[in-house]
Amino acid sequence: MCLTLFLKNGLKISFKIIHEFSPEIKEIKYIIKQNNVKPLEGKSYKGKDALLDLEPQLELNINKETNLNPKYTFDSFIVGSSNELANAAAVAVCKNLGQVYNPLFIYGGVGLGKTHLIQAIGNYINKSDKKLKIKYVSGEKFTNELVNSIKNQETSQFKDKYRKLDVFIIDDVQFIAGKDKTQEELFHTFNSLYEKNKQIILSSDHQPKAIPLIEERLRSRFEGGMIADIGYPDFETRVAIIKIKLQEKKITLDDEVINYLASNFQNNIRELEGAINRIIARSILINQTPDLNFVIKSLAEIINKPKRITTFKKIVQVVSDFYDISEKDIFNRTRKQELVKPRQIIMYIMRKDLNNSFPYIGQKLGGRDHTTVIHACDKITKNLELNENLKEELLLIRQKL
Repeated sequence: MCLTLFLKNGLKISFKIIHEFSPEIKEIKYIIKQNNVKPLEGKSYKGKDALLDLEPQLELNINKETNLNPKYTFDSFIVGSSNELANAAAVAVCKNLGQVYNPLFIYGGVGLGKTHLIQAIGNYINKSDKKLKIKYVSGEKFTNELVNSIKNQETSQFKDKYRKLDVFIIDDVQFIAGKDKTQEELFHTFNSLYEKNKQIILSSDHQPKAIPLIEERLRSRFEGGMIADIGYPDFETRVAIIKIKLQEKKITLDDEVINYLASNFQNNIRELEGAINRIIARSILINQTPDLNFVIKSLAEIINKPKRITTFKKIVQVVSDFYDISEKDIFNRTRKQELVKPRQIIMYIMRKDLNNSFPYIGQKLGGRDHTTVIHACDKITKNLELNENLKEELLLIRQKL
């Protein structure tokens, strides 16, 4: 069963069963529409049987020609220390298409604003010059389109579609990893556009050299322009993001509520926005002003949710996948450098994240001496202070765990 809410800004929110979402809801009397709130004309729905058959989902106003979402603009992108380089590069690209930072490659963790920024570039360019051909596509969609074009014997149309662009924006390019035919087509599309000084913009959750199963010739193309990362926003930036999200939704919250949200959602802006939507929906449903106590209660399931503790088996699996080696090789006695580093990282994570003893770690990794484990942990700790690439790799591995 499902309740669907349409908030004033057109946002659609769905909940599976009202009773599970908020037990104190006894009766629903209002339907929230895009521009007004009105009674349900004599109907009422009670308890967990509440089910509203509402109007069809409002489609986002996606530009069908470019695939761009107009809500992603530079004006709504909050700039802080974690993303100022990426933002500056994006602005420079807008002013010098195909001349500087080509390609522009932006990478960072999930929900930090990569999609927002690369689409903001597209929207700015589209507004500035309607004659330019711009296309935004995800790595997954690019792959699916290629597969369908091969199936329908329309590969020439597919090639023309992308090789005649002035601005090519591809999101989540890591999705094409391991897909040989897609990588080959992207390589030739990249070369065709680059030779004509057409702008190429890419995003990924990894920097190019950390994307597994990508052809070297494609990796070198990605690294040929500007690479900029988007990190986790600091507290002040998170507060600014919350305020602009509330402004967009025409909602006011007290500063203590905003600070509470900024303190508890540090690593994912998408989750932060989801929390705001949850607060708004619940306050409308039970007709209560969202003060701090209300917000704490509304988000208790999310914020106090017990963290999943990883396991030795999972650590080995994730690290092996990340460095593209077999799990069996981790336990071998070989001292090959391509195996030593992943093995030491496994030891380091087991010590820091699981608090396992040195002898236990050595035993799990093929019966190694505890002094070997101590040396490995000390080496990784020291290298993390000096090596930004290692720091980035460890961050990505922990995200996967």
